[in-house]
Amino acid sequence: MKINTKKELVIQLLNEFPHLRDDDNKLIATIWKRELKTRDLTAMDFLQLYANKMLTNAESIRRCRQKVQELMPELRGSKYKARHESAKQTIDQLYNFI
Repeated sequence: MKINTKKELVIQLLNEFPHLRDDDNKLIATIWKRELKTRDLTAMDFLQLYANKMLTNAESIRRCRQKVQELMPELRGSKYKARHESAKQTIDQLYNFI
């Protein structure tokens, strides 16, 4: 899968299915399901496809989602703001610790 195609697919999925914005595992599974286009696979078949790099790497999907959400704030999930607020609080606590 080319990077532009992957990026476009991630954008499409994040627009179409907002619940994927906060869950990388669900996003990865959705992309793999589209890539497989078949339902009669054993776990061993799946692992062989993944090991032979015939499926998009999970980390590449995660990084692509991260970059898309960085550049397109409207595709960020509902947990984004809460995560960043708690990060600010943690930083403040660390500075006040000493």
